[in-house]
Amino acid sequence: MILANIYLKSNSYEHNTSIFFRKIIILVLLTFFSAACSGNKEDTYIARDVETIYNLGADELEGRRFSLAAALFDEVERQHPYSVWARRAQLMAAYSHYQSNEYDDAILAAQRFLSLHPGNSAAPYAYYLIALCYYEQIADVGRDQNITKQATQALQQVILRFPGTEFAQDANLKFELTLDHLAGKDMEVGRFYQNQNQQIGALSRFKNVIQTYQTTSHTSEALHRLVEVYTSLGLKQEAQAAAAVLGYNYPESKWYRYSYALLNGEVMMPEGKETSFFGKLWPF
Repeated sequence: MILANIYLKSNSYEHNTSIFFRKIIILVLLTFFSAACSGNKEDTYIARDVETIYNLGADELEGRRFSLAAALFDEVERQHPYSVWARRAQLMAAYSHYQSNEYDDAILAAQRFLSLHPGNSAAPYAYYLIALCYYEQIADVGRDQNITKQATQALQQVILRFPGTEFAQDANLKFELTLDHLAGKDMEVGRFYQNQNQQIGALSRFKNVIQTYQTTSHTSEALHRLVEVYTSLGLKQEAQAAAAVLGYNYPESKWYRYSYALLNGEVMMPEGKETSFFGKLWPF
């Protein structure tokens, strides 16, 4: 997790305040939070010093009491919306929600920070935090991949907006993993269609892996599956061309050995490089 001194405590705060006193203040504040949310006009609103509230939130964050920290950071903005502490608290609330695995709340808080302070020096971290929230919700390839697509888009935003930063470097690694995940989903669906003898559906999925996710770990298998599909459809020339691309790019792969054996060694160079599918892939 990349977070380098993103929050600061006020020097005016008495850090040696007793734990008991600090807890009393927190309980009082939380009472006011509930009152404010209840909509009861008879509830009393009592303001607290902004630095005190912020530093209580920072202490709770350090103590890994993330939900309480998020509530306190939210209270900073509620009571002191135009202070410099409110800007800091918005992002710290997002981070606290993230640490509590409250991903939707974290995303909303980070997006709010960016909408209000798009040029802030902490903006790269806010974008990165949003991407991280999506990335950590990625499910296995057997489930819907909408979150994976959202993670891919959010990571790409970090890479494009902040090239050369540590956020972009980490986002790039995660971006490649999300592509591999999406390719894996296409491979799973393609194999299912293939097993159901729905060769056209399988063909579409395997082609998409090759066209869209060439850099992933699934490309060599996708080429072999195309050899299988084309062979089953009686399209010998296309099968040979797919095997040729596979052999050129992955000569040591087990998938090339399988394709070579399936075609009894009949592999040919792709023709019509300007127009044919495999011609455009020769070489990758």
